[in-house]
Amino acid sequence: MTKSELIEKLSIEHEYLNKRDAESVVNLIFDGIGDALSQGDRVEIRGFGSFSVREREAREARNPKSGELVQIPNRKTPFFKTGKELRERVDR
Repeated sequence: MTKSELIEKLSIEHEYLNKRDAESVVNLIFDGIGDALSQGDRVEIRGFGSFSVREREAREARNPKSGELVQIPNRKTPFFKTGKELRERVDR
């Protein structure tokens, strides 16, 4: 499902929301999750899962084209862990 499909479904299931309002709601949720993660916070949505930030250590890698060693600095990456209810729902 794409973001536009999510907006479409939200506007269909809730007839009092037009597409513009549904898009605002979806953007507000995604922006809120992104803002929280950028501040180092954890976001938990019960029954769905949790978003957090993990720090990856600096490491050496090899450029596949030239074969030379490249230094990759440590960085932060978003991480999603599914909730129990979502795992069970997908597993059915």
